[in-house]
Amino acid sequence: MAIDIKKFIARFVEESRDNIQKFDDGLSQLENDPNDKELINALFRAIHTIKGSSRMLKLTNVTDAAHKLEDVLDQLRSGDKAYSSALGEILQNSCDMIAGQIDDVHETGNASKPDAAIMKALDDILENETPTDETETQEEVEVAPEEVAAPEGGEEKELKLKTSDMVRVQRSKLDELIKLMGEVVSSHGRLHQRLKVVKNIERHYGQDGVTDLQKLHDFGRDLRDDVFHQQLLMEELHSKALIMRMLPLSVVFEPAARLVREVSRSLGKKVTCKIKGGEIELDRQMIDKLSDPMVHLIRNAVDHGLEASEERKAAGKSETGEIQISAQQDGGWVLVEVRDNGAGISLEAVKKKVLDKKLKTEEELEAMTDKQIINLIFLPGFSTSAMITDISGRGVGLDVVKRNILDDMQGRIDVDSKAGEGSVFQLRLPLSLAVMRILLVDVAGQSFGFTAQNIFSLIEVQTEDILLVAERKAITFHNEFVPLLDLAQLLGIERKEKENKKVQHIVVVQVQNEKIALGVDALNDELDMVIKPLPDHLLSLSLVAGMVMTGNNELISILHTPTLVDMAARQAGDRPSQELTNEGEDATGPTAHHVLVVDDSLNTREIEKSVLEAHGYQVTLAEDGQDGLNKAMRTSFDAVLTDVEMPIMDGFTLTKALRETDQYAHLPIIIITSRAKEADKRRGMEAGADAYIVKGDFEQNNLINTLQALLG
Repeated sequence: MAIDIKKFIARFVEESRDNIQKFDDGLSQLENDPNDKELINALFRAIHTIKGSSRMLKLTNVTDAAHKLEDVLDQLRSGDKAYSSALGEILQNSCDMIAGQIDDVHETGNASKPDAAIMKALDDILENETPTDETETQEEVEVAPEEVAAPEGGEEKELKLKTSDMVRVQRSKLDELIKLMGEVVSSHGRLHQRLKVVKNIERHYGQDGVTDLQKLHDFGRDLRDDVFHQQLLMEELHSKALIMRMLPLSVVFEPAARLVREVSRSLGKKVTCKIKGGEIELDRQMIDKLSDPMVHLIRNAVDHGLEASEERKAAGKSETGEIQISAQQDGGWVLVEVRDNGAGISLEAVKKKVLDKKLKTEEELEAMTDKQIINLIFLPGFSTSAMITDISGRGVGLDVVKRNILDDMQGRIDVDSKAGEGSVFQLRLPLSLAVMRILLVDVAGQSFGFTAQNIFSLIEVQTEDILLVAERKAITFHNEFVPLLDLAQLLGIERKEKENKKVQHIVVVQVQNEKIALGVDALNDELDMVIKPLPDHLLSLSLVAGMVMTGNNELISILHTPTLVDMAARQAGDRPSQELTNEGEDATGPTAHHVLVVDDSLNTREIEKSVLEAHGYQVTLAEDGQDGLNKAMRTSFDAVLTDVEMPIMDGFTLTKALRETDQYAHLPIIIITSRAKEADKRRGMEAGADAYIVKGDFEQNNLINTLQALLG
């Protein structure tokens, strides 16, 4: 359920105007008592609340101005800066600027850009140029908005790889395409001529006796040649059109390298990034879909994969970690790798998390290979992070990567890791999604299709050679046992008659390291076909990846192989059943969970309350840390969400106080704040928080997925 943010705008304006008034009043008092620390804290909280609320409502211009002013106030309250009348005037001008922005929001729903001169004055203060009473504070400065630097230690940018909507095409390629279109038109004219011939034959049929048969023979031969020629032209036309839409992977790799540096700076790690194979080309559609998986893999590599400098030096490594992003061509596929030289994936950490989440038993883990255990990191809700932050650890990242690669891009993903040496994630992607190689099969009189990338082999097996292993049918294939299932039975299709076949047609499919053999009635054809996406009302059909249309206008469902493999495992009892709703929630819903939301901003409290209640949670609100602690002691909550900057008691103190009680020693505590600095995140971890969400990155799915991951 989507939350309508617009209804919170009016409340934001009202709340912000109240905080502006508090700031004005406090600033007047500060002139009389510049050393009043509590008064400075009150000024800081007022602006901090405006910043946090504006970030949640995506009012970035207000956020930018409030953030810069907040940084100055932070230095004032820490004692790094001393108050003066000149400084007070800049603070007042800044407050007036934000008040004007609030008025804009009230009138238009959007805020104007911050005044360049005021923003520069704040920058000068942050750069240790503290104005004195002799300093001219009304200096005329012309600064273009795009030239104003972001504040030091400012908010992290949204982790997104952006590519241009423009595709440059060489003039020679465009000329070739136009020439080819002319040949297609000419060929189409010949087919029209053939239509006239057959109509003439129909008109005179029977009048010339044997001559008509010769005419029909000649017509059939000419039509066959024309259709074959037309097919060649159409294939060439399609190929050239695809080539025009191809883009080099450098358009993704170069922003990815910048993202590595950005994330590493936010985490305080020294990291270099190397790019290789950026000249390899992919279809524009694939380039667009590759963005989100790359973001997840990069932040996973920087945050989880690479150790801190001290740890690397202690292990005899260079204190600077390295991430390599590369690509290479492999026939009709492209292999993309994200490799790091970190500590590698800890098998023990993976096992512990799997056992804690009750995803596998100890006996099942003992029977698994190291490779199979590593692949468990792709399970929904899995994370070995000690704390969930805006960088990683929410337990949805690698699950998202797997789903995007397998479902949206029709590719494959594999991971390899060596202790102390690092990890590598390999993506195997088709060059284009416009046309895919499709295998058509017959199952109980119905036609279905498989995309080629998940097909491991097509074989025929004598019925007498089918084995019974642990009361399950299986075949021996490449010296391993592969479970055999009847596809009709798996799909719930009843056959009209029982068939006693001597030979069984089998499609062996593979997803990750899992193989299953699917018995079908016939292998009909293998063609390059255009996959049509499902309409919106059918998107919930996880078993169907799309549709194709045959030459006789028959629509055929393309089966989603990962779902088939998962169904086969559940049918065999290898996996627990977990029906999911469209939002990814457990079908039983989280209705029994009671959550305490602590924030001094009424607007923020109400937004979080609306999101949580929309997903079935029971919510209690508290207006500051002390109020939250009192309510937590009176009522038993399943989880606590808290802001940091609050009067009376801040969020860090509240978290620490809750952790010291038996009741909340192990229950989920999530910090939701506009403080994005790494030091604040570490302080949250030390206080005992399980997750740290920055309000600027606030999305309702992030909050719900994080809460579900923590509540199990």
